Amino acid sequence: MSQTVDRALSILPLLAEGPADLGQVADRLGVHKSTALRLLRTLHEHGLVYRQSDQRYRLGARLFALAQEAMENLDVREIAHAHLVRLNETCGHTVHLAVYEENEVLYIDKVESRYPVRMYSRIGKPVAITVAAVAKLLLADLPEPERRALAEKLDYPMYTPRSTPHAAAFLQELAKVREQGWATDLGGHEESINCVAAPIRGADGRVVAAMSVSAPNVVVTADELLTLLPLVRRTADAISGEYSGRTPAELK
Repeated sequence: MSQTVDRALSILPLLAEGPADLGQVADRLGVHKSTALRLLRTLHEHGLVYRQSDQRYRLGARLFALAQEAMENLDVREIAHAHLVRLNETCGHTVHLAVYEENEVLYIDKVESRYPVRMYSRIGKPVAITVAAVAKLLLADLPEPERRALAEKLDYPMYTPRSTPHAAAFLQELAKVREQGWATDLGGHEESINCVAAPIRGADGRVVAAMSVSAPNVVVTADELLTLLPLVRRTADAISGEYSGRTPAELK
């Protein structure tokens, strides 16, 4: 039975490459055509493959519906949390997870710093969208027209002298973030707080969430915090891989 299941499942990656006829399926599986036909008929009955008019088989619509349903039920916070905790245990600093929803960037998870000086932030609270590193990553991934339209609508409060002053500067920063694949907030929201962030990507390569490490200057300097960027990016890649089921190389 396990061999039959294994063979049936092996048909799906083959058809993902494109439609194939009975002989091609049998050759790939190393079985007789009658065996391949029996497997294909079973998959067809469940809507996982479809027989075309040219007698070739392709992936069925039911498979795509199941994949979409599975993606919708994935909880990025649930998947990411253990990774965030390990990162926090390694570096000791505050770790955040954020998503973009309805024109706001919201924190959906936080692991507190082990140091007595901590950030004032909480789960469910919107971030300062024009300066926060996680916001830059999430907005940089938007299609260019949507990105530009949003930038033009935003207000640009000058929290500190390093805050983003206007839409043109914000769009320039987003273009830089989009190209390099990571972001920083070095005193843009609070002069004493620095942050480095990396994106979490779904199976289609799009950014579904962003994670960051933040620390005050009295604990580490901005330059010292930036040395953690490779670790932050590796953590984000690990979360992306678990969330999407793909390797970091496939997501690039």
